[in-house]
Amino acid sequence: MTNYIDGFALPIPQNHLDEYKHVAETVAKIWKEHGALAYFEYVGEDLKFEGTRTFPELLDAKEDEVIVFGWVVFDSKATRDLANQKVAKDPRMNNLISPLTDPSKMIFDAKRMVYGGFQPLVQ
Repeated sequence: MTNYIDGFALPIPQNHLDEYKHVAETVAKIWKEHGALAYFEYVGEDLKFEGTRTFPELLDAKEDEVIVFGWVVFDSKATRDLANQKVAKDPRMNNLISPLTDPSKMIFDAKRMVYGGFQPLVQ
């Protein structure tokens, strides 16, 4: 089996992590409805390795932010492309994301997120 994944990392204010988690749990269900095989998000804990650039540096994380690292698994790039189109048009997504992007508290800032699609190298 050769899967395709979308990977991402983003900073989230620690004091809003529970709110973000609630949204991410619902987003995971929506992605799976639209073709994802699996959806994962993890919170960074051990993010320093001597001689390497860290996720907090890469994402310009502030002291009060945690790093969330996630990936979505698809059976193929074609399935992923179709799922991305469907999710973008799903009206539930706007209702979920808009409170996170409210400028008064800005829990999620897409400009500080890294994202990409990946094909298998070693499985």
